[in-house]
Amino acid sequence: MAEPSFQYEPIEKFGEGLTTSRPWNTRALAGVERLNGRVAMLGFAAALIGELLTGHGPAGQVWALVRWYLR
Repeated sequence: MAEPSFQYEPIEKFGEGLTTSRPWNTRALAGVERLNGRVAMLGFAAALIGELLTGHGPAGQVWALVRWYLR
C-alpha cells in the first residue's frame, strides 16, 4: 500500500502550538493546573461536608435539589 503524499496537519515539535513556533508558557500552564487541582480539592471537601450535614452522598444531594426545585 502506497503512503499518502499529504498530511492533514503539519508535524510539530513537542511544546509548539500550531499557530506559533514559540514553545508553550510552561510556567502559566503549571499555575493553571495548580489552580484546577486546588478547586477540585475544594469541591471534594464540599461534597464530604454536604454528606455529613445531609446524610446523602453527592448524587443524593443533587437529586434532593432537583426534587426541591421541581415541586
